[in-house]
Amino acid sequence: MKIHMKPESGAIKRWIGAFIPERDLFFLTEKDLGDFKEYLDHVLVIPKEEFSANATYNGIQWQNSYTYWNLSNEVEFVIVAPPDWVGRLPEVKRKQLFHRQKEVGSGLVYEISHDRIDDSIPADHLMESGGEQFIVLQKVMWEELSYDVKRDLISEFAQQWEEWTCYEYSLESRPHLQKYANVFPSSGGGNCLAATLFAVTREEWIINEWVHQKTFSLGLKRAHYRRVENGEIRDGDVVTWENESGIIQHASFCVGDDKFFNKSGQTFFNAWKIVDWTDLQEMWKSYRVKVLRKDNFNV
Repeated sequence: MKIHMKPESGAIKRWIGAFIPERDLFFLTEKDLGDFKEYLDHVLVIPKEEFSANATYNGIQWQNSYTYWNLSNEVEFVIVAPPDWVGRLPEVKRKQLFHRQKEVGSGLVYEISHDRIDDSIPADHLMESGGEQFIVLQKVMWEELSYDVKRDLISEFAQQWEEWTCYEYSLESRPHLQKYANVFPSSGGGNCLAATLFAVTREEWIINEWVHQKTFSLGLKRAHYRRVENGEIRDGDVVTWENESGIIQHASFCVGDDKFFNKSGQTFFNAWKIVDWTDLQEMWKSYRVKVLRKDNFNV
């Protein structure tokens, strides 16, 4: 049965503390940068190539908060600024900068419903686009909001990532999954490959890792999983979805009856949950399905 789920209050508290990094990032083209040349004395301006190789800003929470993977290819420079810098810009420049962040796909620009617009949210952090209302988040304004406002906002943002629904399903035969099924993480990092590999290996620490494709494939090989060409999916099977280049885009672990232990991303907004096969098929329908099964005869 499909049910509603929600994060525990402790998880939300930790989300609130980690959601906005300690410095602000603004993503610009070279032309954009020229519009702010008078205001760059107290910031770092990093070319995109150097930014991509920067150990600090490649941290998982930086990536999750600003959703680097959604940024426009037009971005050529990144402004790294102390939290009070943007508040010292002239209002017209601040609004220009915020609108540009929406246009280039910065992750800290969220759609916001009108009933969530509190008087304590600075007006210049709100904008309209395409008939919808958006909020631009950054460290100083976030810290100045009350806990209740932050809790309500982050709960709304989380549900823009995925619905707070899941399936009830007995996991008595897999007690290592019971602790995590239909639970939100407190921190980001663990992705679908980590969740699937944890389900296979029962090594609990793996669930919070950001696992990449080759590591995942090697882990399945060591666990004696082999590809099966035909037949229905069984309890204990691993299913992957690959693009045309053979790159795994998603993976999930079957727990029986067309139900799967699944995680849909590496943010803390992505829960470990029990989902139905039909939901996975719809979500990943543009990719090729591959089924892998444990070869018990060659263990």
